[in-house]
Amino acid sequence: MKKLVPGLLLVLFLIGCKSEDSTTTDGADSSSEVKKPRIALIMKSLANEFFSTMADGAKSYQAEHPDQFELVVNGIKDERDISRQVSLVEEMIAANVDAIVIAPADSKALVPVLRRAKKAGVIVINIDNRLDAEVLAAEGAEIPFVGPDNKAGAKQVGTYLASKLAAGDSVCILEGVRTSFNGQQRFAGFQEAMTEANIKVADHQSGEWEMSKANTIASSMLSEHPEIKAILAANDSMALGAVAAVKGSGRTDDVMVIGFDNISAVQQAIREGKILATADQHGDQLAVYGIQNALKLIEDPNAAIEDVETPVDLITQESLSK
Repeated sequence: MKKLVPGLLLVLFLIGCKSEDSTTTDGADSSSEVKKPRIALIMKSLANEFFSTMADGAKSYQAEHPDQFELVVNGIKDERDISRQVSLVEEMIAANVDAIVIAPADSKALVPVLRRAKKAGVIVINIDNRLDAEVLAAEGAEIPFVGPDNKAGAKQVGTYLASKLAAGDSVCILEGVRTSFNGQQRFAGFQEAMTEANIKVADHQSGEWEMSKANTIASSMLSEHPEIKAILAANDSMALGAVAAVKGSGRTDDVMVIGFDNISAVQQAIREGKILATADQHGDQLAVYGIQNALKLIEDPNAAIEDVETPVDLITQESLSK
């Protein structure tokens, strides 16, 4: 019996050590550490430089604030793939993320699934393309918009273009996706600027945000309306498509092009005189603004849900040379 005592003491000693290791110094379970909120960023096509820049900005911000939140980045391959974006929202609901920051591919079609996200307890922040107010009201969903005044930004660029034209001149407009609020607002801003300057809009068609489609449409516009002096594109991808069409028609010297977004390729085109101007809505910071507002609502779920207007600036050859 005496030979068993040392072994028994050893077992008791090991049990005591294990018990101490499983608790923190204050007696709380170490597995109950504070969990960081997870925020999902859902964008449109990452093939568009504007949204890849947005993603990079969000990732950089998270890297600078690693203790505040975790970031999940998602995007669709085609800006018109609405069903895939709906699926991404559903996947993030199932993954129990704390917040969704979304640049919706369609202002109306995404509202029902985002309402379901809110019902599931997920905080939703709308960026870039504003959700339709009437559909939101019909769905009983209150979702704050964090982003620029697209109409004011487009009017600013359009007014700058008008200063280079004469009253009575004609132009054409390349619209974005017509069911997107930002596309509608940019078209309205362009139209208002042209109306105020007494410049005729000879034609307007949707290039659906895509460079190749815009190139085809712009080529047709130049052929059907040889009198036009400019093409106003609702985003920079379409502006680049229009530049190629202008070059193909041999009219580089007498047809001006403007865009919207301030992607790096367009900055270079502005420096080279191929594009007159664009609007900078600070894509690298746009998702960050949304994330910051999501974190505020996570911290205080009872805080007032308010829209936040973000900056949009005119970019020209002069501003880039400063």
